[in-house]
Amino acid sequence: MKRLFIAFAILLCGIFTACTGSSTGPAASGGDTVALSYARHLTIVKYDGYTVVKLIDPWNEGKTLHTYALVPKGRKGDDLTTRMAGLAGKEATVVRTPIERSVVFTTVHCALLYDLKAEQAISGVCDLKYIDIPDVQRRTAAPLSKANPHPIVDCGNGMSADVEKIIDLKPQALLISPFENSGGYGKLEEINIPIIETADYMETSALGRAEWMKFYGMLYGKEKEAEALFEKVDRNYQTLKATAAHSKVSRSVITEKKTGSVWYVPGGKSVIGEMLKDAGAHYPFAGDTHSGSISLPFETVLDKAGEADVWLYKYNEHPATLQELLAEYHGYKELKAFHTGMVFACNCTRRPYFEEVSFHPDRLLSDIIQIVHPDIAGFAPMHYYEKLR
Repeated sequence: MKRLFIAFAILLCGIFTACTGSSTGPAASGGDTVALSYARHLTIVKYDGYTVVKLIDPWNEGKTLHTYALVPKGRKGDDLTTRMAGLAGKEATVVRTPIERSVVFTTVHCALLYDLKAEQAISGVCDLKYIDIPDVQRRTAAPLSKANPHPIVDCGNGMSADVEKIIDLKPQALLISPFENSGGYGKLEEINIPIIETADYMETSALGRAEWMKFYGMLYGKEKEAEALFEKVDRNYQTLKATAAHSKVSRSVITEKKTGSVWYVPGGKSVIGEMLKDAGAHYPFAGDTHSGSISLPFETVLDKAGEADVWLYKYNEHPATLQELLAEYHGYKELKAFHTGMVFACNCTRRPYFEEVSFHPDRLLSDIIQIVHPDIAGFAPMHYYEKLR
């Protein structure tokens, strides 16, 4: 195993100042910038024999979260890595590609690897109980055999992963979602295995997050597949936006529900807030400038959005009926959508919402459009939401 960090010569700092992610062409130091139409926290520059990927820190403006040097496996890559190690420069995590063995900490990235036909590279997972992918569950439950040539090891809780199991797997990368002020990754940073920080969830647009599949495709030798999939998703998304624009009826929407004493409402600049805008829905919090969720007391939500025509929320098994909703919190009866029966919910234990929507936002957009525009509904099957009874 190559060392996790080596002194990698990013010879000119202009490499990154030239990579805005919005154009294609030679970078200042001779590399070619990969065109990214929507992602704002990712830049990719291709050089002769390797690719440099920069993750922009979503929490600290102007800072870099992580830099990666993707170097192909084989003799040419070995020689290049050796030369890099002797040069002074900025540190980068060297990842030898394609990755053939990895531990994946999130269900959404497991699902993407299946989409890219790279599922055999999933050697281990964390938080198995939250990964609602039948083949992952099957491969984890069964031992190595002809029927299960690529078993998956359960590496425990993502917040305190079983480091010994991970070491025994000899993975070539760990895919982990970073969090602000998390304090790092503990012992995982000490075992010389590249940590791929999957910060795609910090993008503020649905297509921006989905576009990160291009980076993941490069890691697993599935660049062309990722490009083709993203092109399809983007095309579908734009077609759906155009369809919504032709509707003559539009409903107002409120989303989610109370969690404990607060209601986490998507900010106006969040992925969901922007998607509601793309769907042509009237969203009471559209003017808010937060890119994440806002925690509000029920009274504030009622005052601001109590007259919304439609209520959308997600749940796990319960509450699955209007009566169960009312039993959970009696105040819901004050919402117009509850009175009129315009409540639509997604049972996430039966629908692959969390597995799909991050890299297939077009499917969620389709559902929302058909709910808020009844005059054009029925053009596609519903993927996630159904009306509560």
